[in-house]
Amino acid sequence: AKNAFLTNERTITRKIKEAFIARQLEERYTKDEILNMYLNRIYFGQGTYGVECASLYYFGKHVEDIDLAEAATLAAIPKSPNYYNPLENPKASKERQELVLDQMVKYGYITQAQADEAKAEKIAVHVSETQDKKEYLSYFFDYCNQFIIDKFGADALYKGGLKIYTTINSDMQQAAVDALQYLPNYYTDDNKLTQPQVALVSLDPTTGYIKAMIGGRAEDKFNRAIMAVRQPGSSFKPFVYLTAMDNGFTPASVVEDKETEFAQGWTPQNSDLKWHGKVSLRTALTRSMNVPTVLVAQQVGVDKILQTAKNLGITTLVEDGAYSDANLAMALGGLSKGVIPVEMAAAYGAIANGGVYVKPIGILKIEDRNGKVIFENKTERREAVDPRAAYLTVDMMKGVFVNGTAAGAGIGRPAAGKSGTTDDFKDAWFVGFTPNLSTAVWIGDDNGRALEYMYGSMQPLSIWRSYMVNAVANLHAVDFVRPSGVEIPPEPKIEQDSDKDKDKDKKDSKDADKDKNKPAAKKAAEEAAGGSQPAPQKPSMRDRVREILEGNAANNAKPVVSNKPTPAN
Repeated sequence: AKNAFLTNERTITRKIKEAFIARQLEERYTKDEILNMYLNRIYFGQGTYGVECASLYYFGKHVEDIDLAEAATLAAIPKSPNYYNPLENPKASKERQELVLDQMVKYGYITQAQADEAKAEKIAVHVSETQDKKEYLSYFFDYCNQFIIDKFGADALYKGGLKIYTTINSDMQQAAVDALQYLPNYYTDDNKLTQPQVALVSLDPTTGYIKAMIGGRAEDKFNRAIMAVRQPGSSFKPFVYLTAMDNGFTPASVVEDKETEFAQGWTPQNSDLKWHGKVSLRTALTRSMNVPTVLVAQQVGVDKILQTAKNLGITTLVEDGAYSDANLAMALGGLSKGVIPVEMAAAYGAIANGGVYVKPIGILKIEDRNGKVIFENKTERREAVDPRAAYLTVDMMKGVFVNGTAAGAGIGRPAAGKSGTTDDFKDAWFVGFTPNLSTAVWIGDDNGRALEYMYGSMQPLSIWRSYMVNAVANLHAVDFVRPSGVEIPPEPKIEQDSDKDKDKDKKDSKDADKDKNKPAAKKAAEEAAGGSQPAPQKPSMRDRVREILEGNAANNAKPVVSNKPTPAN
């Protein structure tokens, strides 16, 4: 009576109505008819309602075709759908199934021999390809379910006959699942989870509507898209440059990429282990240089950068205490806690949206069983940064796909983004956007193991690009809106210090010409003395990084930490 006709409010009035309706049902329907109506309505876990739907989901059979053991398994579920279903908790499901069978013996529905035979049967839970893809969608459903439980209670969700309108786009969700083909399999951990894990969350930056969500490999319920707090690496850098654009810098401003000790023992390096001299901010961001980023942060002020990140919806920053993020390592993504994928997607989305931050949402509205709207989501938006600063930052980030860390990975329409990799290779990111879709992809090991030298510009970028190409196929191709009066400065003509030594180089060239005229015997003697040795073959950048990280480089050099938290002072 309550499930079909009433709400879950706990009042005397509802109890009286419930009793009255129950009396009417008893007079009009048989017990079997009432039971049939009940079984066709109640929740059986995994997003299934009604016993027929549950039978098809768990066993791949119509309910009329299941056997005693399977029937008892289904009958065990409604007591606690999320606990007693055979996929979530096989042990508890089995224990309750046997209780059901014992009760059937007790009341004479089956014999003890039938019960024993059913208990001995090994239940084969049906898992089809379609069902497997549905499991990925369960992360989003669980996200929505928790919101409803927090607001209205579990009874309203599972028994209230609610109609829930969500923001998910089935085509985009499928594109996200398909993109996981680029996710590598390293090993299975002690929790029987395949590592590394993944998170993908995609939203419309103009509305905040979540269009696709992947919270892991569909092997557990931990939703990494909204719950995992992981180090962002260089994917945090755009917040530094965005703050700089908001404080008088331009993409043409110049800083110097050279060896610099910012604190005792803290000398950041670039991933290619080279210095590049004077560079524009555009070049520094596009090529993800570390020292220029820290220099910019030093000039702008770490407090301003943290405030920018907060304005963009990043909620995990530590602002005081011994582990405060108010230090220069923050500029390179060295945070005490880290960031959450959904917040990164929304923060980048705000940059795409002309500096306007829109809070992510998954539910549009909820109606009760009578069609009355009991909840309607209101879009929360605010201007997070100046539109001019946002546009200049977008213009720099577009270069990432041209000559930066994602060169050649464009999607055929205006897009911008940034990769992120931590020093220890425990986290790899790619976050990017078009004017109407912002997507964050993270890959990492739940147990903190390194990702075998995986950069954000590798598998995370491959997943991002595969998803975005398909996800935007049905969206209008539009460009980013330039605010009135904003001009993009040309790249500056930079004279490196080495250019000043051209005269010296010419002199050296003349000396070399003189050397050519030396008697052959004299040259041979010099070579024999070691004066002219063949140049050793240089190792590749990847080999050099591997040597440094494993401590096998010359002099047993250890990696110079570039993006880990440093003390607040």
